[in-house]
Amino acid sequence: MDAEIREKMAGEVVLSPHPGRTLRKWREDFGISQRDLAKHLETVPSVISDYESERRVSPGAGFIRRYVDALIAVDQDHGGKVGQRLGVHAHSDGILGMREFAVAIPLKSFADRLEARSVGRVDLHRDIHGFTILDAPRAILSIDASHFVEVYGWTTQRALIFSNVKYGRSPMVAIRAHPLKPAAVVFANPGRVDPLAVRLSEVENIPLLVTGLSGPAVLERLEEL
Repeated sequence: MDAEIREKMAGEVVLSPHPGRTLRKWREDFGISQRDLAKHLETVPSVISDYESERRVSPGAGFIRRYVDALIAVDQDHGGKVGQRLGVHAHSDGILGMREFAVAIPLKSFADRLEARSVGRVDLHRDIHGFTILDAPRAILSIDASHFVEVYGWTTQRALIFSNVKYGRSPMVAIRAHPLKPAAVVFANPGRVDPLAVRLSEVENIPLLVTGLSGPAVLERLEEL
């Protein structure tokens, strides 16, 4: 894990209007419990909880640095899988745009922003930490299974937004086949949504949303967040 990644993580916390929530977002991205993190920091879980819920005064630079270093160290103890993913930069031709949020955003608010409706029976009660917009045909042709991790950027807790979708079967089959799963999938201005795409979203417990906005219009809306 290089210094650039550490600086990005710490910088997001420092610049965030809600530093505690941003700390929590990073811990959840790493899949580390408050208990395990507290053990590494040689403190108690309630201290972590108080900072993340902002019951304590905003953490100082020293604590933020130790918090970030602890996340990285615990991840390395677990095999460094998240750290390896954080070092991957997206260069695929099929990726139109991607962004990480400084603070987790409720999926329902995200959907409202895009005037998107849910299809299928998966509820929207979850947060997302970022998004990636893909040109569906180009992504499917240019991103093989070994490089699919590129679309997830810094976290899988994100929405994958597919433009130029006709029926949506191919994107959902690709997601079904890969071990990494997004928090939500959005089809931008699709044709008729294939029932198989809806069924796969339900099997994988991934909310599937549809918006009438085009890919560029979606990106414009999200850049305003």
